Amino acid sequence: MANKIKLKKYLICTFIISIIFTFIFLIINIYEYKTYTKNFNNKLSAITLKLKEDYPNISENEILEILNSKDTGTSIFEKYSIDSNNDSIVLENDEAHHIFLSLNITVLILALLILIFTFLKYNKTKDKEISEITKYIEEINKKNYTLHIDEISEDELSILKNEIYKTTVMLKESADNSIKDKKELKNSLEDISHQLKTPLTSILIMLDNLIDEPDMESKMRDEFVRDIKREVTNINFLVQAILKLSKFDSNTVDFIREKNHMKSIIDKSIQNVSTLCDLKNVEIETKGCENAILYCDFRWQVEAITNIIKNCIDHSKEGSKVVINYGENKVYSFINIEDFGEGISKKDLPHIFERFYKGENASEDSIGIGLALSKTIIENDNGNISVDSSKEGTEFQIKYFK
Repeated sequence: MANKIKLKKYLICTFIISIIFTFIFLIINIYEYKTYTKNFNNKLSAITLKLKEDYPNISENEILEILNSKDTGTSIFEKYSIDSNNDSIVLENDEAHHIFLSLNITVLILALLILIFTFLKYNKTKDKEISEITKYIEEINKKNYTLHIDEISEDELSILKNEIYKTTVMLKESADNSIKDKKELKNSLEDISHQLKTPLTSILIMLDNLIDEPDMESKMRDEFVRDIKREVTNINFLVQAILKLSKFDSNTVDFIREKNHMKSIIDKSIQNVSTLCDLKNVEIETKGCENAILYCDFRWQVEAITNIIKNCIDHSKEGSKVVINYGENKVYSFINIEDFGEGISKKDLPHIFERFYKGENASEDSIGIGLALSKTIIENDNGNISVDSSKEGTEFQIKYFK
């Protein structure tokens, strides 16, 4: 508020000074008029007395009529070289005029000096504030973001200060985020390197065995080939998942939100994991309203739901089942996916959506990126996901808000 108060004080001070000097000029003019009037009246009174003495027959009314007459007549002062339009006949008024002229000039100069002094003082304050802003900007250029502006007002400099403050906050956040992103990128690269290192090492070892032993039994050779294929599949899945996550990180994913039946999304997701279901002899049971609608990007939501169902199947016992409930209400649409496996430990539960996190019950083939990708997709489609786990299994609860 300090800048606004200073501006207000300056304007009030200027207004008061202007009013004071206007009154002074008014008083001087009134006094000047009265002085001139007094001098003229004194001279006219003297002339009137002289006329009464020399011409007793002239009445006072006749003299007043002459004085108040608009008929100027021919000036009798011309023969004395006096211009009645420019020269003062009454010398006292001439002297008074010079005095009042000097007084008016003095008052005017004084008023201007005071106004100039007030302006310079205010301008000096503004120059000081501009200098402070310049220093702020220099500090920002030095990457010093410890800028604090407590003044909140509506004048131009304060608005500029506030905008600089906002920019500073944004730059600081950007710098902090940049450092954070670098750390996250470093950690991600380390995780990716670790995730790739193990299958690539396995592949190289198995290829060396195949090359070094050309007479290897066909059964063992086929086993090596299957293992290599499995590792390559895992690497392919990891690379694809990382590419998808990188698209979300760089905000380059354009969701095509359309009206979709929830049943079609779930059916397509189940179809994607049908082979895995057959391998583990896991049955998938669905319950819900077939007419339930979800406004979303069909392809991406199928990706998210597929990863979650796959996770549930991976942690299910052979011969068990996965139950999917879906529906909608006035606030949100929901999909609940429940398995009856070993569950998730309490220490792992808060971290299961973190990238490359592998819990104690994770399988050897687990990469720890599927659930992170699902969470990112769901949240980008105006939803959220939570998980509840016990010894009897795990339930993923997904809500898409309308």
